[in-house]
Amino acid sequence: MSGGADRRLWNPAAEAMSADEMRALQLARLKRQLAYNHANGPFHRERFKAAGARPEDIHSFSDFAQLPLMDKEAHRQAQARGLEEFGDPFALFGCAPREKIVRINATSGTTGEPTLYGLTAHDVGVVNEMHARKYWRAGMRPGGVMLQALSLSMFTGGLPLSQGIQHMGACVVPVGVEGGTARVIQFARLTKPEALIATPSFARHLIEECEKLAGVPARALGIKRFFSAGEAGGGDPEIRAMLAQGLGARIFDHTGGGHAFHAISCDQPPGEFKGLHLVSEDHCLLELVDPDSKAGVEITDGARGEMVWTFLGWEGGPFMRYAMGDVVEIATDPCPCGQPGPRIRIIGRADDMLIVKGVNVYPQAIAGVIAGFRPRITGAFRIVLGKAGPSVSPPLRIRLERGEALAAQDLGALEKEMLERFRAELHIRPRLEWTDPRSLPREAMKTRLVVIEARPGG
Repeated sequence: MSGGADRRLWNPAAEAMSADEMRALQLARLKRQLAYNHANGPFHRERFKAAGARPEDIHSFSDFAQLPLMDKEAHRQAQARGLEEFGDPFALFGCAPREKIVRINATSGTTGEPTLYGLTAHDVGVVNEMHARKYWRAGMRPGGVMLQALSLSMFTGGLPLSQGIQHMGACVVPVGVEGGTARVIQFARLTKPEALIATPSFARHLIEECEKLAGVPARALGIKRFFSAGEAGGGDPEIRAMLAQGLGARIFDHTGGGHAFHAISCDQPPGEFKGLHLVSEDHCLLELVDPDSKAGVEITDGARGEMVWTFLGWEGGPFMRYAMGDVVEIATDPCPCGQPGPRIRIIGRADDMLIVKGVNVYPQAIAGVIAGFRPRITGAFRIVLGKAGPSVSPPLRIRLERGEALAAQDLGALEKEMLERFRAELHIRPRLEWTDPRSLPREAMKTRLVVIEARPGG
């Protein structure tokens, strides 16, 4: 890119478009993408047929919104059908010929059955561009060292992330978490990274274990920027403040790995969170729908809904009205940081939502309340259900660890204070089940906050 290392955006021509210019570009690219999908993707042709439409019938965004939604389950079914009928998992959902596919990414999801995504060289270039836009906004520059402590695999936080970091000229240290916390610390001390990319769960574990493993607190590792990835937490003010204090770093929440959708938070004080700035609007069309009815929700300041994505200018396996399952709140007002574009705040996963006496509760919100009581508690917890949600027979059980220094006689007062906070902020009164410090499993990758157990005596 031109303009030198002091420019504010990686690609100002694309990232600083006016809202009207961006919508015009999106509509033009959408029409081309729909024609491409229909011509090359059997799965997409089926969806057009189900709606009684053809690409040339789509003249506006409202026309486009009449096409059916898809989700990961539909994606997996198309993948399974392709494998069974044609011996090729991309036969139905894919749009590019196999000789153009240069990389296959995957996500595992809750079922454990990988969902595959085929990318052409063009698509890989789009992903690399999005990574560059994110990290540039966060202050990374060519030559900066970034330690990648996510799973080094075909998943989106593995090879695709490494390539994206290199694309912007930064130096990646792909140590991964498979080797354990001690190895991550070892490479942090050897390579002196200015940035660490990991899950919030791993960052908390690093803060807890660093002094024991390395003889120094995590703050002494010299990390200036922490990029939260892979799970919720990086957008919660309480968790952000805890990570900032423990690492001595600026905290950035961000999304996006092997796909076209990418967003990153701006450089705000750790106790504040203004949302994630969308950086890929020229390659992704965002819609909102009601999580239950799937009816469209107008994108206005403060609107909430489930994200639906359509890729624009994508070749391999383009998403088309793909409901991602993430429930977000939109902010369209100007951000104090001065960065352009709308922002999203992730409320939770639609399939993670719990209903307690008619109240909708997300595990991410529970994590935020709990984080505010450290160090009297460690911050580690699990939501314990008798059966799979979303409906929960009250009270909601939360198992959590008391802090190392908490005196036994102070536990009752702490519990009362926490229950008052849960009532005030989330409108629930859970049952708190206390356990010893460090008794709950620590996970380097995504931590499952919900476990299913039979009720005591049940």
